[in-house]
Amino acid sequence: NNPEDTHYIIGSVVGPHPYPDMVARFQSVISEEVKWQLQEKTGRDHPDIVMACVGGGSNAAGIYYHYLDRPEVRLVAVEAAGLGIHSGESAATSVLGSAGIIHGSKTLLMQTADGQIIEPYSISAGLDYPGIGPLHAHLIQSGRAEAISITDAQALQAAYHLTRIEGIIPALESAHAFAALDHLAYREGDVIVINLSGRGDKDLETYIKHLPDHA
Repeated sequence: NNPEDTHYIIGSVVGPHPYPDMVARFQSVISEEVKWQLQEKTGRDHPDIVMACVGGGSNAAGIYYHYLDRPEVRLVAVEAAGLGIHSGESAATSVLGSAGIIHGSKTLLMQTADGQIIEPYSISAGLDYPGIGPLHAHLIQSGRAEAISITDAQALQAAYHLTRIEGIIPALESAHAFAALDHLAYREGDVIVINLSGRGDKDLETYIKHLPDHA
């Protein structure tokens, strides 16, 4: 009721400045931890490739943060293709989006010709967003980051695979990032960091429901 002095602060890198920048700085602890863990395990502080799922993009902003100015590090943003990029049931903003305004910022947005928001879809609630953080829109459009779109079925398969071989149940959001590894060209010996941004406890009902299709 008081738009002049009331502000909605969302926990992602979306919305008007300075909120996306604040969230990215807070989340930068992720790439800070990656740096010291890699230094400890490999003797260097940077990977060859960093991968993360992107809805609004807070976890991706955090794991990219300390590598934004390191061109030798490939940044990979993984979006939700839902039932297929062009199925009408998707959230692949980098492919389907165009410049628009949402939540107070200009970014890539899934919208109709007259600017109405198109309802996105993903099996993952955290990736079910019609836009993308302005930072990620810039990174993708400038070529600094590359985008990969992953379907529901591919994400589910990756989640079951990770659970079987590592005993780790990933969140559906994170499962998209793991699935993208099968669609990425890389060299033998590359150090690849995938951000496991959430645990799958919250998604167990969905995993159990779809398990017969992937057994």
